[in-house]
Amino acid sequence: MVDYTEGAGHQYHVGLKPGDVGEYVILPGDPHRVAKIAAYFENAEKVADSREYVTYTGYLGGVKVSCTSTGIGGPSASIALEEVANVGGKTFIRVGTCGGMDIDVKGGDIVIATGAVRMDGTSKEYAPIEYPAVSDIGVTSALMRAAKRLDAPYHTGVVQCKDAFYGQHMPEALPNSNELMNKWDAWLRMGCKASEMESATLFIVGAYRKVKVGSVFLTVANQEREKMGLPNPQEHDTDLAIRVAVEAIRLLISEDRENK
Repeated sequence: MVDYTEGAGHQYHVGLKPGDVGEYVILPGDPHRVAKIAAYFENAEKVADSREYVTYTGYLGGVKVSCTSTGIGGPSASIALEEVANVGGKTFIRVGTCGGMDIDVKGGDIVIATGAVRMDGTSKEYAPIEYPAVSDIGVTSALMRAAKRLDAPYHTGVVQCKDAFYGQHMPEALPNSNELMNKWDAWLRMGCKASEMESATLFIVGAYRKVKVGSVFLTVANQEREKMGLPNPQEHDTDLAIRVAVEAIRLLISEDRENK
């Protein structure tokens, strides 16, 4: 592969070099959310800021940890995972927002993904569509235990991942409306918990790169509850999902120490 940095020694997109990040990395989409997450670290410092990729590194219990934003969608998320893994990241937790699909999933609830519907385009460039996008069982277990510790209302299951936000929210207005609406109905019948935009890509790229990946989301609202005339509260504060991710990292650090 061409070295587009021309020997600068850092990753081309994220601007990181070896030593900048810890083995445990939280991946939000929004660059503005990175500092909010890093506030839970000890001695956190910004180590890179390039394009949509902002990275802070600090410590949890004396262990180096990091947080890198991925931007929105699969293409930028795949770049973030590839390049952060290149400089030392080994365990990743995506923390972000989702829209509820299952009517039991309400705004403010936490969703922990066990797998993802591959309606994205990026993962198809890594693996045939028959290969499933599944989370790492150890990371997922840690997220579930963290949610319980924090007494957070949470759900586990498959999430739907798409590339077009408005394909979910305005499918009837798009030229491909019939296919979009038929597939949405299929995902509902199959019990999808929520819809978001990055996990399918991250799970597939993580499998290819032999790193561990899990995902946790704040549910903003649920359009299916709205359609049925059910109460549909909205929640935009991501702090609970962030705390679940940070607590899961603490658990994983502790377990990895014991195993060593």
